[in-house]
Amino acid sequence: MRHLRVLCAIADTGSVRKAARQLGMTQPSLTTQLRRIENALGGQLFVRERSGSRPTALGHTVLHRARPIVAEMTALVDETRSAVVREQGTRLRVGSTGSRAVAGWLRRLRARLPGTDTTIRIDLSGNALLRMVAAGQLDAAFVHEVEGAPLRVPDGLAERELLAREPQFIALPATHPAAGLDCVTLADLADDQWMVDPSVDGEWAGLRRIFTAAGMDPRVMHGDYLAAADLVAAGEVVTPCQPTSRPRPGMVVRPLRGDPLAVRLFLAYRGGQDTEWVDALFADLRDAYMEVAWASTAYREWLVRNESPLPVGS
Repeated sequence: MRHLRVLCAIADTGSVRKAARQLGMTQPSLTTQLRRIENALGGQLFVRERSGSRPTALGHTVLHRARPIVAEMTALVDETRSAVVREQGTRLRVGSTGSRAVAGWLRRLRARLPGTDTTIRIDLSGNALLRMVAAGQLDAAFVHEVEGAPLRVPDGLAERELLAREPQFIALPATHPAAGLDCVTLADLADDQWMVDPSVDGEWAGLRRIFTAAGMDPRVMHGDYLAAADLVAAGEVVTPCQPTSRPRPGMVVRPLRGDPLAVRLFLAYRGGQDTEWVDALFADLRDAYMEVAWASTAYREWLVRNESPLPVGS
């Protein structure tokens, strides 16, 4: 089954390199695996060209048989995971720091578990959510960890990493001189007043780190991110934001050149237990995140430009 998934990934992405990123492998290891598959089948399955990889006649034949098998196995795994989660009980308590993926995650969980009382706790503090998971007050929590400011993960918790490095973008006024650029630099924003919410774990420390690295000392306002959008639209501040953020009138969202500010996204849960129910939670979270990621214009362009490992969302 693993070999069939490899072949489908190469065909779907049109590239061994892109397929490797999608599957979480290195390109050399995937190339070696493809050669083993071709040796086992006795023929070449893909033609390697400068523009990518395309199936040979034999490759098309194999893919014709492989795709329905992969689809059936995927359906079987999803059904099994759903059954396992249902057997865990009638209550599911999850937590999350702020994310536009939360709504889609809940929608998927409730569709998967119609008889389960699913509740969510939203908190600015990833550390607080992790402590709640460790104390048994939450079953799992989706949190972000600012690069250079690690969260304090209690002993006994396990993790599923959604994204090792999500770039943080900048929200700036539509009237800003840099608003027409596809990508802004810190130098473009050196004279602006920045806004950061210091109650979000690691946010201020992460911002200070990139200011120091860039030799900047801009004006900084500490405040609530709920008010930030109004201040940005009014032309008062610029502020870091998630790449999935939805612009509002008077505001644009742009990536920072070089992506100096980033976070790690992961799902935390108590270790030492059956993890099949976690597989289901994580699968729904991953799909919800991909949905909002690819729906965001600025983030979608960034993903395409950087050959993201994220497959196209459902």
